[in-house]
Amino acid sequence: MSEVKGVAQKGRFKLFLERRKPIIEDWKHTFYLWKSTTLAMVGTVIIFVFFGIAIFAPLLTSYDPIAQDLDNRLLPPSSQHLFGTDQYGRDVFSRVIYGSRVELWIIFIVSIISVGIGTLVGIIAGYFGGAVDEVLMRITDMFLAFPRLVLAMAFTASLGPNLTNTIIAISFVDWTVYARLARAEAIKVKSQPYIEAIRGLGAKNTRIMAFHVLPMSISPVIVQLTLRMGTIILTAAGLGFLGLGAQPPIPEWGAIVSDGRSYLVQQWWITTFPGLAIAIVVLGFNLLGDGIRDILDPRLRR
Repeated sequence: MSEVKGVAQKGRFKLFLERRKPIIEDWKHTFYLWKSTTLAMVGTVIIFVFFGIAIFAPLLTSYDPIAQDLDNRLLPPSSQHLFGTDQYGRDVFSRVIYGSRVELWIIFIVSIISVGIGTLVGIIAGYFGGAVDEVLMRITDMFLAFPRLVLAMAFTASLGPNLTNTIIAISFVDWTVYARLARAEAIKVKSQPYIEAIRGLGAKNTRIMAFHVLPMSISPVIVQLTLRMGTIILTAAGLGFLGLGAQPPIPEWGAIVSDGRSYLVQQWWITTFPGLAIAIVVLGFNLLGDGIRDILDPRLRR
């Protein structure tokens, strides 16, 4: 009896693999393209290292990133303090390591809020068209008329300088790109025959948008999100540098660079190491985004 069950389970598993063979082959081809795209591999490694540092930050350093030690202020890089210390005696290496957690948190929350708002606005505008499309797109154009950093500065200044308001401000200026992408995809999808068939069966607009238009419109939005994660870090760092972002003693990379700008000539390590961290992570996200865009190019997938 057990042998019969085992044969039946093997048959089901084989049938399962046969049915999903096209999906498996597509994933294999995607992995092959990823291995063939040097930029994507380098970007992936950088981002995985960034995530690993953020997750395992307490294991990578024994110093408290906000604890002051004025007896050891402005020490150069050494075996005891790998990146030296700042004007308050805080270990710069610890602040950079724990700063990765702050940056990752900003990226995560901003991505959810901006993609959510942008996709919702874009799909509603593209699906309904007409006056709804005009109103929503003109509002989008109003946001696009201002430089993002300037608009983020205005939002942060009005809300008050802190980490939460920084996330809100960046989210409010970053959704416009996703809205335009989602709108363009929604316009293409809604004209498909199967959408007309679903509508003819009596499906409501909300159901059509949620279960049929949204899944077909989200792919370019995700690719654009990957490309823009570096911009999110740069905007957050810019606000932190100007004193409008995360406030001391939070170890945010832009704020750390700002703290050391008065000591740039003699104590170069205070600004150099967090600046390098910003540059490397932004480069990693840009390389990964370019690689994903190349992998999803239909001409390469033939």
